[in-house]
Amino acid sequence: MQTLKNEYLTVTINEHGAELTSVIGDGIEYMWQADPEYWKRHAPILFPIVGRLKDNQFEYQGKIYSMSQHGFARDRDFTVTDKSNTSVEFQLVSDDQTREVYPFDFELNVKFDLSDHQLSERITLINKTDGEILFQIGAHPGFNVPLTDEGSFNDYFVSVAPKGKYEKTPLKPPYSDPNDVSELDFSKPKYLDHEWFNSDAQVLNLKNKPTTVMLSNNSNDHGVSLHLEDAPFVGIWSPYPKESPFACIEPWWGLADTVDATGKLDDKFAINKLTNKDEQFTASFELTFF
Repeated sequence: MQTLKNEYLTVTINEHGAELTSVIGDGIEYMWQADPEYWKRHAPILFPIVGRLKDNQFEYQGKIYSMSQHGFARDRDFTVTDKSNTSVEFQLVSDDQTREVYPFDFELNVKFDLSDHQLSERITLINKTDGEILFQIGAHPGFNVPLTDEGSFNDYFVSVAPKGKYEKTPLKPPYSDPNDVSELDFSKPKYLDHEWFNSDAQVLNLKNKPTTVMLSNNSNDHGVSLHLEDAPFVGIWSPYPKESPFACIEPWWGLADTVDATGKLDDKFAINKLTNKDEQFTASFELTFF
């Protein structure tokens, strides 16, 4: 475990998965504590896919590869490559084990920086393949709801800035259906309701525009916000039908296979590509705890 600390927050990150596991400020634990009755993770990194593949497999250059939901990075041990009191960087490098399920060479670097009440997370993929690399990246941070003994799950609400209506890509579990886009109205805050998640996550199409998503309540002044500069999607999720005491706000540079997916990685919806060796892709976001 690696610890970052300043006068406001104490942050803990696990080398396993480079996973953020705890953020404590003013005696409040903000992060979901991975109770397996509901969900056994805190804030996993999603790589090299987001969501589920059709039949848990994909085809690339005529060969079939098997991969479970959200990819393998969350289940691998990362190496610490740099550390200070308020910053830490982790790295995962391709090896024989990753190549069995994902036929590309890469370096995946994850850096956390703590400043005042804000924790930034930057995920950088470096292509080490002699040729192209196809991939998706995402994060899956979960937050306690409620954050304190005051209030309940339904007292918390999600606000989005800029205010307005956002396209929603529906999930038809476990796949996505970008041909059936509807609207979510965030002209005003949306209060949490477990029934809201009866078809899995609510997926907003951000179209790579700067967006802030805030989780807050009217019982006290505490909450968390997530700011994105260039993500195409953000998911809002809590398990269903269990009435789970947490919610996730998930920045995604990718999406689950579509209901009509061909299974070929080249055709995958919302796939990203680097074409040259040593080319880089960066996905970043900022979490503010208040």
